[in-house]
Amino acid sequence: MDPVTRMGGVSVRKNSANRELMRRMNEASVFGVIHDLGPVSRTEIARHSGLSLATVSGITGVLIEEGIVIEQSAGISTGGRRPILLAIDRGAACAVGVKLTGEELIIALTDLGAELIDVRRLPLGDDLSPEAVLALLGEGFDDLRASHPDRRIIGLGLGMAGVIDRERGACRFSPFLPWRDVDLRDRIEERTGLPTIVENDVNALTIAERWFGEGASSSNFLVVTIGRGVGMGIMLDGGLYRGSRDGAGEFGHITMIEHGRRCNCGKEGCVEAYASESAIQRAASAAIGREIVLDEAIAAVRAGDDRLAAVFLEAGHILGLALAGVVSLLNPALIIISGEGTRFVDLLMPSLRRSLVKHSFDGFADDARLLVETWGDDAWARGAAALALDDYFHPPDTRPAPGQGQPARIRR
Repeated sequence: MDPVTRMGGVSVRKNSANRELMRRMNEASVFGVIHDLGPVSRTEIARHSGLSLATVSGITGVLIEEGIVIEQSAGISTGGRRPILLAIDRGAACAVGVKLTGEELIIALTDLGAELIDVRRLPLGDDLSPEAVLALLGEGFDDLRASHPDRRIIGLGLGMAGVIDRERGACRFSPFLPWRDVDLRDRIEERTGLPTIVENDVNALTIAERWFGEGASSSNFLVVTIGRGVGMGIMLDGGLYRGSRDGAGEFGHITMIEHGRRCNCGKEGCVEAYASESAIQRAASAAIGREIVLDEAIAAVRAGDDRLAAVFLEAGHILGLALAGVVSLLNPALIIISGEGTRFVDLLMPSLRRSLVKHSFDGFADDARLLVETWGDDAWARGAAALALDDYFHPPDTRPAPGQGQPARIRR
């Protein structure tokens, strides 16, 4: 009879299936420590993983044979021989990231450090059905893979706007595509042969910030995106906060003004009805009594047009007021403003900062560093690739409990 042990207070029979699970969890733990802290010695891996040095040596030996982990220069001696340091070989494999907008697909191939290798941009055309879009994704993926036939690809991440059920890999609702309750993951996996993760695009960008942006230095930060819509990604204690139904972060649909402007979501007075690109463009047109495109309005403000400047300042005020509530609730160390709207964020910032400081609780705004990260669409695709990489380095069943995670740090 198989022996019985206790894990987390529960009796578990150590049969072969349990031993296989334990082996995979140990491998993932070692792999994750090397990724997060590398270059790192075997002794340090044992300390951080809680595994014996013998177990760590056996696992790292296999990873080195597979070519995923490499030995680097010796570390600093603490009295004996200088330890050999281990690190991930970023070029050993790749990931694919897909950003789906209302107009195009951006498909990126990255290395294990989420650095871009190649990108494809494909217009969606008139047919926006899931079948047509997924067929286009498959064609773009085939073209990308054919251009890099010798590269090993470990997974695919898809980021798109809307309410995403990550567990099912489905789009519950898209604000830009006529989709409701569309299963995506299984179809993409069948077409590409790759393990696939589907995620809200702002969450994907937030993971990208944790990987290779300013968020790597903080366990608690917010990413606010301004563009066609207004969104938010929330990193708490090193983990992405998704909410009970994966819908957390709908910052753009906080009601700020009762009976205010109508939002695309159907409600009135939302942040997005005042601070999205289309909302600012409509307000600017109303302010001068004629239709004006957003870039023309931006140029006019910078040339000294006070009427249009007031439109941008109102948008900044609404953003700052809404953000003050989130800051008072979550007390983040860092707020990153990103998205297409960063090209005019300087016009919003004076009123945004004033509202944020004035309405945040007792100096919380002073505690939060506010910065602007100018990302292009390629960065959204890199964020989607980071979804696949995150699961590769930290499989879900091996991750720490909430509140115990740490943001991944890419050593430069």
